[in-house]
Amino acid sequence: MDTCLQDPNPCRVVGVLDDGPASLTPTALAYVRSADVVIGGARTLALLARELKPGAVCHDLTGCLKDVPGWVRAARADHLACVVLATGDPLCHGIAPYLAQHLCVQALDILPNVSTLQLACARIGLAWQDARIVSAHARDAGEWRRGSPPAHGLYALAQALRRHARLLVLTSPDNSPDRIARLLLAEGLGDDFHMAVAENLLQPDERVLAELRPEQAATMRFAALNVVLLWRTTPLPRTQRFGLADDAYEQRQPEKGLITKQEVRAVSLARMRLRPDSVVWDIGAGSGSVGLEAARLCPEGHVYAIEKNEADHAIAGRNHAAFGVSNYSLFLGKAPEGLDAWPDPDAVFVGGSGGELAALIDGVLRRLRPDGTLVMNFVTLENLSTATGALQSFGAAWDVLQLQAARSKPILHMHRMAAENPVWIVCARRGDAG
Repeated sequence: MDTCLQDPNPCRVVGVLDDGPASLTPTALAYVRSADVVIGGARTLALLARELKPGAVCHDLTGCLKDVPGWVRAARADHLACVVLATGDPLCHGIAPYLAQHLCVQALDILPNVSTLQLACARIGLAWQDARIVSAHARDAGEWRRGSPPAHGLYALAQALRRHARLLVLTSPDNSPDRIARLLLAEGLGDDFHMAVAENLLQPDERVLAELRPEQAATMRFAALNVVLLWRTTPLPRTQRFGLADDAYEQRQPEKGLITKQEVRAVSLARMRLRPDSVVWDIGAGSGSVGLEAARLCPEGHVYAIEKNEADHAIAGRNHAAFGVSNYSLFLGKAPEGLDAWPDPDAVFVGGSGGELAALIDGVLRRLRPDGTLVMNFVTLENLSTATGALQSFGAAWDVLQLQAARSKPILHMHRMAAENPVWIVCARRGDAG
């Protein structure tokens, strides 16, 4: 951001609604009428075309956002009155923060309008002070599928649905209300939310659909200019984030028990040193228990899980569907195949190696982010020996914890302690040579 003193001729950033001049205060309209240089999208320029003075230079910023700071600098250098036309409130997912970043705050005079989201809330009487604003005005990434990665244009909305009771959504022609409704259905939230869609606000063909069910909206078509309001009809679930009982997960039958047991899972997750925004790899996901609890512990991060066994992959997928998280991607495959496409991790859990343990450890250590952690569980001496030998040869810092729990079991009218199998938890961090 440039530094400058308060300028006597700042660039005016004026919020405009779709009724054009009628939406402006007398002061804002006077700035528009006296401007020598006017910058805006094609639609806002057209709305105010009759208000511009003869000879005013107009710049269409559509597809040219990076050129706007230069246009403003040039106008100010020539001591010309410059106005940037924005939609609604320029500080709510608008152009004003971008200009402040590339120019300086003192060079701008921001004249906000009512945002289209506020206007939509007013139309249906929905209080918005505690609502979460989400922009889905992103590049088209296609329909939402459960497990879609963070690059998807609807990812931020999918996460917000899990954490907020009211959402105000800025849409795009691709990420339209019907696509948003299909996201709700794909995430199993179709019965938990009502929708409202406000189209063409302040235009003659304005339409407000105040109470839609997602299954209705999923098959409808909407005007290109719209905003979406979502509010819960059921309370936000009070989910347990950590230390779930083993029977909270579906497991392989009849050989029930292909799961990282509760006590081992809790210690392993603790040793992974997770943060809210951690990127986590779960290699050999099994039933998915470690990765799914990590997803709850990292609501601003993402978990990438892989499982080679088709039956176990299907079980992990069903546990994902029942678990209520949208920051978890599950893949069928044998590591390290496919890991190159994943972002570098902050934490990695290895619950199964597929017989290529040393090579897997090497690959993980090379990819770990600074201060990242690798946690591995072993039940055989051979795998423990292979892992520690590999870590030693790769120059990693490591330690081993042996964990053996015993659970009470009824015997007649009394109880005895039944030992679980011992597990070695190996924790490693990349060395200086990694």
